[in-house]
Amino acid sequence: MIPSQTIWAPVRNSLARALLALGVAAVLAHAPLTGASPAFAQAPPAAQAAQKVQDDKRLPADVSRDHTLDLSGRALRFTATAGSIPLFEGEGGDLIAEVAVTAFIRSDAKAGERPVTFVFNGGPGAASAYLNIGALGPWRLPLGRIAPSVSPELVANGETWLDFTDLVFIDPPGTGYSRVVAGKDGARKRLWSVDGDADALAVVIRKWVEKSGRQASPKFIAGESYGGFRAPKVGRELRQQGIAVRGLVMISPVIDFAGLGQRRHAPMSFVHLLPSLAAAALDAGGKFERSALEPVERYAIGDYLDDLLKGERDAAAVERISARVAALTGLDADLVKRRAGRIDPGTFQRQFHRGRKLVGSAYDPTVTAFDPSPSSRNSRFTDPVLDAMTAPLTSAMTGLYRDKLGWVVERPYRLLERDVSSGWDWGRGRSSPEVVDDLRDLVAADGAVRVLVVHGANDLVTPYFANKLLLDQLPVYGSADRVKLEVYAGGHMFYDRDASRRALHADAAAMYRAATASE
Repeated sequence: MIPSQTIWAPVRNSLARALLALGVAAVLAHAPLTGASPAFAQAPPAAQAAQKVQDDKRLPADVSRDHTLDLSGRALRFTATAGSIPLFEGEGGDLIAEVAVTAFIRSDAKAGERPVTFVFNGGPGAASAYLNIGALGPWRLPLGRIAPSVSPELVANGETWLDFTDLVFIDPPGTGYSRVVAGKDGARKRLWSVDGDADALAVVIRKWVEKSGRQASPKFIAGESYGGFRAPKVGRELRQQGIAVRGLVMISPVIDFAGLGQRRHAPMSFVHLLPSLAAAALDAGGKFERSALEPVERYAIGDYLDDLLKGERDAAAVERISARVAALTGLDADLVKRRAGRIDPGTFQRQFHRGRKLVGSAYDPTVTAFDPSPSSRNSRFTDPVLDAMTAPLTSAMTGLYRDKLGWVVERPYRLLERDVSSGWDWGRGRSSPEVVDDLRDLVAADGAVRVLVVHGANDLVTPYFANKLLLDQLPVYGSADRVKLEVYAGGHMFYDRDASRRALHADAAAMYRAATASE
């Protein structure tokens, strides 16, 4: 997940603070890690060093269990393995991190021919639980009516991706049960950075492939939010380490941080957001259809942008867009006019439900909670989606590890570690991080590669329209369907809705079939 307060923080005076509003932290004090010289590559060869590594390990040995899942009259047989993969400081160096990995492998398929997908979430600082027990894994926590106190009881997941791929869930260092070895502050700084993160995760994937003998399997990467952003970077890094990916599934991703964040002086930020505001208003009234957003998109990039560019000094332009935005969003017309037709997420979250003394989530404004200060001009409130999920997801994951996987860890499970996100190093220079170039390179270099980008229409944290405009700028590499965008009902975690989760399953399965058609 990407914390909403990180993205929508107000912009201050300097470029540094503008980058900070996007979540961009201080400049790296060290050279970025590269695939040509992996920083986390080899285990210490000497027996003495190996004993020291064993002494430093805190996570228990890997555990495997066989399972059979009954799903609507069909039996799904698989082996579940929970364990960890060590990362070392250079060649022959010290242990610096243990990365928790959970793998689900079908028992009734030929491993060398079957696709395998490596999955992570975002944050930075989020464990893979959101996608594991939210959408892709064999067990699922129902999220439709989420609240902190709901039962963390798992159910069989009829939309598990085990139908068409084996699954390997990875928790980056500092998340879940993964840890950075105490005293390795320099390693922590590299691991908690854009380039170091991609390098480390590529090493984890390479080690898993080599250990499991899956060199011949078609390989895919799936990531959500910042995990979607890191997916192309990990794909490129893997290629440098001798492993090629066949496809990417980018779920509610950021593709270019330069276009993310709400700046009142930047018209495109309002253009990106408007279709999602309209989608939330339609959805709240039970009228959402994907086709209903097409005229909103045309207006956003047409007359709306034209009038935004005229500026607030043009009274006629303000009058025009205020009336249209009020109609599209369902907000009070006087309020919209006071905002000059420029509605930020925080305003929509509180004002759309103000009459009922409720606030909406930035991740899906149709999901609400009581406003703790309904009569105040301003109100501070926990997010009705992200914060509400923390307790049940954490309890469900620790229960999964204990009861179904048999892997018991005597340390806290970190679902969303804010120390990671607040300490993240976003790189050097004035350019904001982006993966458009990484996508271009992956798709252009290999005609078999496919990319599926998926969004929930209501998402105010990573609005789908921003990525639609970016993807439209890519050339056609052979055929247009090699890079596809799909938009579903719901928000950032749209898979909390049964219909949207089923649609994601169907679209991903179709992409995997296309990507492996020549196998």
